[in-house]
Amino acid sequence: MADSKGLQADQTDTPRPVRAPAHASGKVTTNVEGHVGYRPAHVAEDDSIKPVLLSTPDLGDAERHALLAAFDENSGAPTQSAVTEFESKLAGVAGTGDAVALLSGASVLHLALILLGVGRRDIVLVPALSQVETANAVRHVGAIPIFIDCDPSTGNIDPHLLDLGLRGLANSYRTPAAVITADLYGSCADYSRIEAICANYGVPLLEYGATSLGSTHGGRAAGSFGTLAAFNFAGSGLISSEAGGALVGPRPMIERARRLAGCRADQTRAFEQHELGYGYRLPNLLAALGCAHLDRLVELMGRTRQINRRYAEVLSMLPGVSLIDIDRDGVGNGAQSVVTIDQNRLPTPSQICAHMAKDGIEARPVELPLHRQTRFVDATVIGGGASEAHAASSLCLPSGSGMTRLDHERVIASFLDAITNPPDPKSAAVIDLAPAVDVRSEQLRLHLDNPVATHRAA
Repeated sequence: MADSKGLQADQTDTPRPVRAPAHASGKVTTNVEGHVGYRPAHVAEDDSIKPVLLSTPDLGDAERHALLAAFDENSGAPTQSAVTEFESKLAGVAGTGDAVALLSGASVLHLALILLGVGRRDIVLVPALSQVETANAVRHVGAIPIFIDCDPSTGNIDPHLLDLGLRGLANSYRTPAAVITADLYGSCADYSRIEAICANYGVPLLEYGATSLGSTHGGRAAGSFGTLAAFNFAGSGLISSEAGGALVGPRPMIERARRLAGCRADQTRAFEQHELGYGYRLPNLLAALGCAHLDRLVELMGRTRQINRRYAEVLSMLPGVSLIDIDRDGVGNGAQSVVTIDQNRLPTPSQICAHMAKDGIEARPVELPLHRQTRFVDATVIGGGASEAHAASSLCLPSGSGMTRLDHERVIASFLDAITNPPDPKSAAVIDLAPAVDVRSEQLRLHLDNPVATHRAA
């Protein structure tokens, strides 16, 4: 139950022992030497405070009742009523014609690329800073990913570099089969520019909303951009069915996706199937959980956005610390709160996370850029420096909608303790990234003509 401040009231569950920071009064302070500290209300020395995790599903009585109802309904004969309801609600929230619920975000991206006709040796442009499943899906259909750097202010794909990449490909007479975007940290990418750029080159756009359900850009909902859009409902998301994802878009395309996902035989001739099926459909019980959670979207967004605002209010006072603005290009759902650190003045994200872990608080550095991951180190990248700088200087703070006031105060206190106490140099590994090969449009033809530079594994 939410208290008057919107954050959940403190819970009375059986706690697990961790070390809590020793602060006790609820406000930012500075001493005579100008050092900043934080004295959180309600926090005292206590060896029995529970850990604070990065994000966990915020489940309650509504989700429990939905699961039991689906269980009882399925006890006589298998049904898919919860799946149908979940899909209908998803299409409504995303503002699209239809939706199909699938087993995972990875399966959604795989199926989406098949629907867009992407195949072996095709080129797909992918954000350099995104979840690894975006590039994995490209490889799964035998295509070649080319990575596009991020906008340093948001972490989302840089429209200017996307335009440069498409122009370079057009100059080399190579038209990509698709462009994939990724809405990082629960906020939409700059689709006002991205949709126009893709339309100019005649390239289909696949929006990977990941965890951005409920967010908007230019008054339009996440999931309404591009030819198709995909969502992920893993256990740590704002909306969760413990697993699964969804593909949303025009009804004819989603109907075909439903056939492929369900391995359906042609109804006119029993047991005969004309297209390769994948068995990707989401089980009814998980759909029931997701459906109940989706009904609480406005409530959950209110909490995560308030958590983000509180971080911004306190941390903006600190020199060398900034928080990514989730509302820069629209309205973000606050699914993640990302802090950027000035590494010339403060410890590294890895060191801060290691320090916070000692206080029983889970924070983590942001994802390593895809072109720096082992499987993709030989891929072409347009830009690269911005995503690498972002990865080297940013971390995610706990932002789950189930956080209590006490949890939030502890996170802030531990973070401030981490940046004001010099860490042991051996306390956490520091990622040292060599400069990326910055491929601009006039250089792209040379890289595409060299298969080793673009896709050694193909």
